[in-house]
Amino acid sequence: MSSTTSKGEVHLVHLYPQEMSIYGDLGNTRCLAARLRWHGYTPVVHNHGPGDPWPERADLLLGGGGQDSGQLRVQDDLAVQADRLRELAAAGTPMLMVCGMYQLLGEAFITAEGARLPGLGILDVTTRGNERRMIGPVVLQTDFGSVVGYENHSGSTVLGSGQAVFGRVRYGQGNNGRDSTEGARVHNVVGTYLHGPVLPANPALADGLLEIACRRATGDWQPAEVDDTVARRAHEAQVSRLVQSGSARRR
Repeated sequence: MSSTTSKGEVHLVHLYPQEMSIYGDLGNTRCLAARLRWHGYTPVVHNHGPGDPWPERADLLLGGGGQDSGQLRVQDDLAVQADRLRELAAAGTPMLMVCGMYQLLGEAFITAEGARLPGLGILDVTTRGNERRMIGPVVLQTDFGSVVGYENHSGSTVLGSGQAVFGRVRYGQGNNGRDSTEGARVHNVVGTYLHGPVLPANPALADGLLEIACRRATGDWQPAEVDDTVARRAHEAQVSRLVQSGSARRR
Protein backbone atom coordinates (compact mmCIF):
# COMPACT_ATOMS: atom_id res chain seq x y z
CA MET A 1 0.00 0.00 0.00
CA SER A 2 1.45 3.36 -0.97
CA SER A 3 1.95 6.14 1.52
CA THR A 4 -0.68 8.25 -0.31
CA THR A 5 -3.39 5.75 0.63
CA SER A 6 -2.17 5.04 4.15
CA LYS A 7 -4.48 5.94 7.02
CA GLY A 8 -1.43 7.02 9.01
CA GLU A 9 1.72 5.77 10.70
CA VAL A 10 1.65 3.73 13.90
CA HIS A 11 4.97 3.27 15.69
CA LEU A 12 5.54 -0.07 17.43
CA VAL A 13 8.40 -0.36 19.93
CA HIS A 14 9.61 -3.86 20.73
CA LEU A 15 11.62 -3.81 23.94
CA TYR A 16 14.73 -6.00 24.00
CA PRO A 17 13.87 -8.41 21.14
CA GLN A 18 17.28 -10.12 21.37
CA GLU A 19 17.30 -10.58 25.13
CA MET A 20 13.59 -11.04 25.88
CA SER A 21 11.91 -13.04 23.13
CA ILE A 22 12.78 -16.68 23.60
CA TYR A 23 9.30 -18.22 23.27
CA GLY A 24 8.26 -16.74 19.95
CA ASP A 25 7.09 -13.42 21.39
CA LEU A 26 8.67 -11.54 18.47
CA GLY A 27 5.72 -12.94 16.53
CA ASN A 28 3.45 -10.50 18.37
CA THR A 29 5.25 -7.55 16.79
CA ARG A 30 5.13 -9.16 13.36
CA CYS A 31 1.43 -9.90 13.81
CA LEU A 32 0.61 -6.30 14.73
CA ALA A 33 2.68 -4.92 11.85
CA ALA A 34 0.88 -7.21 9.41
CA ARG A 35 -2.55 -6.35 10.78
CA LEU A 36 -1.80 -2.64 10.58
CA ARG A 37 -0.98 -3.04 6.89
CA TRP A 38 -4.14 -5.10 6.34
CA HIS A 39 -6.18 -2.35 7.98
CA GLY A 40 -4.57 0.29 5.78
CA TYR A 41 -2.11 1.83 8.24
CA THR A 42 1.66 2.09 7.96
CA PRO A 43 3.56 0.26 10.70
CA VAL A 44 6.94 1.61 11.81
CA VAL A 45 8.77 -0.92 13.98
CA HIS A 46 11.52 0.11 16.40
CA ASN A 47 13.61 -2.61 18.05
CA HIS A 48 14.93 -1.14 21.29
CA GLY A 49 17.96 -2.86 22.79
CA PRO A 50 20.06 -2.04 25.86
CA GLY A 51 21.79 1.31 25.34
CA ASP A 52 19.81 2.28 22.24
CA PRO A 53 18.37 5.80 22.00
CA TRP A 54 14.65 5.93 22.62
CA PRO A 55 12.49 6.32 19.47
CA GLU A 56 10.90 9.71 18.86
CA ARG A 57 7.46 8.08 18.77
CA ALA A 58 6.01 5.13 20.64
CA ASP A 59 2.35 4.37 19.94
CA LEU A 60 2.36 0.76 21.18
CA LEU A 61 4.99 -1.14 23.19
CA LEU A 62 5.70 -4.86 23.27
CA GLY A 63 7.96 -7.04 25.37
CA GLY A 64 8.50 -10.77 25.70
CA GLY A 65 9.81 -13.53 27.88
CA GLY A 66 13.41 -14.33 28.64
CA GLN A 67 15.69 -16.38 30.81
CA ASP A 68 17.16 -14.95 34.01
CA SER A 69 20.32 -14.05 32.10
CA GLY A 70 18.26 -12.03 29.63
CA GLN A 71 16.54 -10.16 32.42
CA LEU A 72 19.91 -9.29 33.93
CA ARG A 73 21.16 -7.91 30.57
CA VAL A 74 18.25 -5.47 30.32
CA GLN A 75 18.13 -4.30 33.95
CA ASP A 76 20.43 -1.29 33.52
CA ASP A 77 18.66 0.01 30.44
CA LEU A 78 15.27 -0.63 32.00
CA ALA A 79 16.31 1.54 34.94
CA VAL A 80 17.25 4.33 32.50
CA GLN A 81 13.88 4.07 30.75
CA ALA A 82 11.83 3.50 33.93
CA ASP A 83 10.37 7.00 34.29
CA ARG A 84 9.61 7.18 30.58
CA LEU A 85 7.78 3.84 30.68
CA ARG A 86 5.79 4.87 33.74
CA GLU A 87 4.80 8.12 32.03
CA LEU A 88 3.75 6.31 28.85
CA ALA A 89 1.69 3.84 30.86
CA ALA A 90 -0.02 6.60 32.85
CA ALA A 91 -0.79 8.47 29.61
CA GLY A 92 -2.65 5.47 28.23
CA THR A 93 -0.11 4.09 25.76
CA PRO A 94 -1.06 0.48 25.00
CA MET A 95 1.51 -2.12 26.01
CA LEU A 96 1.61 -5.92 25.81
CA MET A 97 4.22 -7.36 28.16
CA VAL A 98 4.68 -11.12 28.22
CA CYS A 99 6.20 -13.34 30.92
CA GLY A 100 9.59 -11.89 31.92
CA MET A 101 8.68 -8.35 30.85
CA TYR A 102 5.36 -8.71 32.67
CA GLN A 103 7.29 -9.55 35.83
CA LEU A 104 9.68 -6.62 35.36
CA LEU A 105 6.76 -4.19 35.15
CA GLY A 106 5.53 -5.39 38.56
CA GLU A 107 6.50 -4.33 42.06
CA ALA A 108 9.18 -6.94 42.63
CA PHE A 109 10.55 -10.37 41.80
CA ILE A 110 11.58 -12.44 44.81
CA THR A 111 14.06 -15.16 43.98
CA ALA A 112 13.79 -18.69 45.34
CA GLU A 113 16.63 -17.75 47.70
CA GLY A 114 14.65 -14.78 49.06
CA ALA A 115 16.42 -11.89 47.33
CA ARG A 116 14.04 -9.08 46.37
CA LEU A 117 14.60 -7.47 42.96
CA PRO A 118 12.55 -4.28 42.47
CA GLY A 119 10.41 -3.79 39.35
CA LEU A 120 9.00 -0.67 37.71
CA GLY A 121 5.79 -0.66 39.73
CA ILE A 122 3.52 -0.07 36.74
CA LEU A 123 1.55 -3.19 37.66
CA ASP A 124 0.74 -4.01 41.28
CA VAL A 125 1.98 -7.58 41.12
CA THR A 126 4.70 -9.44 42.99
CA THR A 127 6.37 -12.56 41.62
CA ARG A 128 8.20 -15.22 43.56
CA GLY A 129 10.47 -17.77 41.92
CA ASN A 130 9.96 -21.44 42.74
CA GLU A 131 11.03 -24.85 41.52
CA ARG A 132 7.68 -25.88 40.03
CA ARG A 133 7.04 -24.72 36.48
CA MET A 134 3.57 -24.00 35.14
CA ILE A 135 3.53 -25.31 31.58
CA GLY A 136 0.74 -25.94 29.13
CA PRO A 137 -2.12 -24.50 27.09
CA VAL A 138 -4.36 -21.82 28.58
CA VAL A 139 -7.86 -20.53 27.87
CA LEU A 140 -8.95 -17.22 29.39
CA GLN A 141 -12.00 -15.01 29.51
CA THR A 142 -10.98 -11.36 29.15
CA ASP A 143 -12.39 -7.95 28.26
CA PHE A 144 -11.23 -8.77 24.72
CA GLY A 145 -13.26 -11.99 24.72
CA SER A 146 -11.85 -15.51 24.82
CA VAL A 147 -8.05 -15.62 24.68
CA VAL A 148 -5.89 -18.72 24.13
CA GLY A 149 -2.16 -19.23 24.54
CA TYR A 150 0.61 -21.28 26.12
CA GLU A 151 2.28 -20.69 29.47
CA ASN A 152 5.78 -21.73 30.55
CA HIS A 153 6.94 -20.03 33.75
CA SER A 154 8.29 -20.85 37.19
CA GLY A 155 7.45 -17.45 38.64
CA SER A 156 4.32 -17.41 40.80
CA THR A 157 2.61 -14.01 40.62
CA VAL A 158 0.19 -12.51 43.14
CA LEU A 159 -1.89 -9.40 42.44
CA GLY A 160 -2.24 -6.49 44.84
CA SER A 161 -5.66 -5.97 46.38
CA GLY A 162 -6.78 -3.37 43.85
CA GLN A 163 -5.05 -4.74 40.77
CA ALA A 164 -7.30 -5.70 37.83
CA VAL A 165 -6.63 -9.00 36.08
CA PHE A 166 -6.04 -9.47 32.38
CA GLY A 167 -8.21 -12.58 32.38
CA ARG A 168 -9.92 -15.32 34.35
CA VAL A 169 -8.62 -18.83 33.83
CA ARG A 170 -10.93 -21.35 32.21
CA TYR A 171 -8.12 -23.84 31.63
CA GLY A 172 -4.51 -23.73 32.76
CA GLN A 173 -2.58 -22.36 35.72
CA GLY A 174 -2.41 -18.61 35.15
CA ASN A 175 -0.58 -16.33 37.56
CA ASN A 176 -0.07 -18.87 40.31
CA GLY A 177 -2.27 -21.93 39.81
CA ARG A 178 -4.45 -21.06 42.80
CA ASP A 179 -6.69 -18.01 42.37
CA SER A 180 -7.94 -18.33 38.75
CA THR A 181 -6.24 -15.07 37.71
CA GLU A 182 -4.03 -14.58 34.67
CA GLY A 183 -1.96 -11.52 33.99
CA ALA A 184 -2.79 -7.98 35.05
CA ARG A 185 -4.06 -4.81 33.43
CA VAL A 186 -3.83 -1.13 34.30
CA HIS A 187 -4.79 1.73 31.96
CA ASN A 188 -3.96 0.17 28.58
CA VAL A 189 -1.05 -1.96 29.84
CA VAL A 190 -1.58 -5.72 29.60
CA GLY A 191 0.77 -8.13 31.35
CA THR A 192 0.38 -11.86 30.70
CA TYR A 193 2.20 -15.18 30.80
CA LEU A 194 0.73 -16.29 27.47
CA HIS A 195 3.15 -17.20 24.72
CA GLY A 196 2.34 -18.75 21.39
CA PRO A 197 2.95 -15.98 20.33
CA VAL A 198 -0.37 -14.93 21.77
CA LEU A 199 -1.65 -12.44 19.18
CA PRO A 200 -1.91 -14.46 15.93
CA ALA A 201 -4.53 -16.81 17.42
CA ASN A 202 -6.35 -13.94 19.14
CA PRO A 203 -7.21 -11.33 16.48
CA ALA A 204 -9.75 -9.60 18.76
CA LEU A 205 -6.99 -8.93 21.30
CA ALA A 206 -4.60 -7.78 18.57
CA ASP A 207 -7.14 -5.39 17.08
CA GLY A 208 -8.20 -4.20 20.53
CA LEU A 209 -4.64 -3.04 21.16
CA LEU A 210 -4.37 -1.60 17.66
CA GLU A 211 -7.58 0.37 18.02
CA ILE A 212 -6.17 2.14 21.08
CA ALA A 213 -2.85 2.76 19.33
CA CYS A 214 -4.41 4.00 16.09
CA ARG A 215 -6.79 6.38 17.84
CA ARG A 216 -3.88 7.84 19.79
CA ALA A 217 -1.58 7.98 16.75
CA THR A 218 -3.97 9.15 14.03
CA GLY A 219 -7.10 10.32 15.85
CA ASP A 220 -9.30 7.54 14.45
CA TRP A 221 -9.69 3.80 13.99
CA GLN A 222 -10.85 2.70 10.54
CA PRO A 223 -10.50 -1.09 10.39
CA ALA A 224 -10.72 -2.91 7.10
CA GLU A 225 -12.32 -6.29 6.45
CA VAL A 226 -9.71 -8.88 7.42
CA ASP A 227 -10.07 -12.60 6.72
CA ASP A 228 -9.32 -14.19 10.11
CA THR A 229 -10.70 -17.62 9.22
CA VAL A 230 -7.46 -19.48 9.99
CA ALA A 231 -6.91 -17.61 13.25
CA ARG A 232 -10.49 -18.23 14.37
CA ARG A 233 -10.22 -21.93 13.56
CA ALA A 234 -6.99 -22.24 15.54
CA HIS A 235 -8.56 -20.36 18.44
CA GLU A 236 -11.77 -22.37 18.44
CA ALA A 237 -9.88 -25.66 18.17
CA GLN A 238 -7.94 -24.94 21.35
CA VAL A 239 -11.05 -23.85 23.22
CA SER A 240 -12.97 -26.91 22.06
CA ARG A 241 -10.17 -29.33 22.86
CA LEU A 242 -9.54 -27.99 26.35
CA VAL A 243 -12.79 -26.55 27.66
CA GLN A 244 -15.70 -28.04 25.78
CA SER A 245 -14.26 -31.57 25.87
CA GLY A 246 -15.11 -31.83 29.55
CA SER A 247 -11.49 -32.51 30.52
CA ALA A 248 -10.80 -28.90 31.41
CA ARG A 249 -9.62 -27.90 34.84
CA ARG A 250 -12.43 -25.45 35.37
CA ARG A 251 -11.84 -22.62 37.80
